[in-house]
Amino acid sequence: MSIEIIKTDQAPQAIGTYSQAVKKGKTVYLSGQIPLVPATMEMVDGDINQQIKQVFENLDAVSRAAGGSLKNVVKLNVYLTDLGNFPVVNEIMANYFKEPYPARAAVGVKALPKNATVEMDAVLEL
Repeated sequence: MSIEIIKTDQAPQAIGTYSQAVKKGKTVYLSGQIPLVPATMEMVDGDINQQIKQVFENLDAVSRAAGGSLKNVVKLNVYLTDLGNFPVVNEIMANYFKEPYPARAAVGVKALPKNATVEMDAVLEL
């Protein structure tokens, strides 16, 4: 089974040597998304709420480009520079996901690319 590279202009372009997503069979591996606005490749203006929403919007755009949606997410990894924002992730995530929720990890990190405060990656099963 070969791999398919997923690419869309509806999500931020890669800022390094990686693909937005890679599909193998019915599984799609989404690279980490930070709160970049696709049209400008600049960080979204606003507080942590706006940043988390932008990340979910970016993940959704790549999911749709792969032929799925956030409903197909089976694993979500969340990286935060301040784990105090974890409750905000839960609150906003409830607007993008319904039960059954995907498996998830939340990891506190020292720093993220472009000084982002949040990054998320995911695995979809189509």
